[in-house]
Amino acid sequence: MRDNMPSNQRGIRVALLFALAAYRLQGYYEHGQWLTDAQGGTLASEWLERSKISMPFDERRRLSSLSDQFARDIASQLSREAGLYTAHEMMEALDPIYYSEIAESLLDACKRILDEQITSS
Repeated sequence: MRDNMPSNQRGIRVALLFALAAYRLQGYYEHGQWLTDAQGGTLASEWLERSKISMPFDERRRLSSLSDQFARDIASQLSREAGLYTAHEMMEALDPIYYSEIAESLLDACKRILDEQITSS
């Protein structure tokens, strides 16, 4: 996961949403299975712990659920080959020195998803 974590809460949520979606897509394309809610929650907890960040359980669960929806939306719009490439690009983009236009556009989509959640609440 990125070592250069954003310092604000919105940035942390965007990064976590992106990372969880990346892991969900990777699992789907490599193993043909989606992560369960429990696996997504565990992954979120581990990711936050490594970054020395705390987040309430309900927020982790919400972001895990959003990442599942996001990953499934991505997969539904892509061929298997394009999905594999996209998942790879997202996983690579978790490294702060790796740049990917695809990953940047998906990171922007994560921002929009969270912004929409805020305005609809």
